[in-house]
Amino acid sequence: MVLDIQMPGATGLDVAASLGAPRPSIIFCTAFEQHAIDAFELHALDYVLKPVSRARLFAALDRVPAAASAEREASIDRAQAGLGYVTRFVAKRGARFVVIAASDVLYIASDDGLTRLQAHDGHAWLTPTLTELEVRLDPARFFRVSRNALVALDAIREVIPSDAGGDAVLADGTRLGVSRRRFGDLLTRLGQS
Repeated sequence: MVLDIQMPGATGLDVAASLGAPRPSIIFCTAFEQHAIDAFELHALDYVLKPVSRARLFAALDRVPAAASAEREASIDRAQAGLGYVTRFVAKRGARFVVIAASDVLYIASDDGLTRLQAHDGHAWLTPTLTELEVRLDPARFFRVSRNALVALDAIREVIPSDAGGDAVLADGTRLGVSRRRFGDLLTRLGQS
């Protein structure tokens, strides 16, 4: 699906955010470079700036089959592994590796290029990126609140709106920023829990 940012009735970002899972591959084709971060938070496959050359458009379109194939493989992997969602993590804490149950996780965040898992009893470090983890985590239990953090829905005690989106206040008092694009989805997901 190719979307522009400015469209009649709604923005392309609004349309992409409203699509349910599984979302189609989305390529944004627009003159507005300032919306690229918002587009990639919505898992856009590419962000092409106008004026568009044929070569650039074809390069973006060539990525669609590979992305669809990768999603199919991930779905097959999850199906072959039962539910396929991560139920525990092996994380590094100091010189040791610790096993942390998914139910003990408060949030997982990107911290200076590293993946930090915050549990009830402290933090540890993971190898996979947030994007890799997001597809392996149960969406009924975890939610991506921003490009920098995944949160355990059961750990959220309060959600505070702001002009930039808002904050999720966790059981331990931690405040995680929630992007404007994901704020409404978070409230919906919390209401479904």
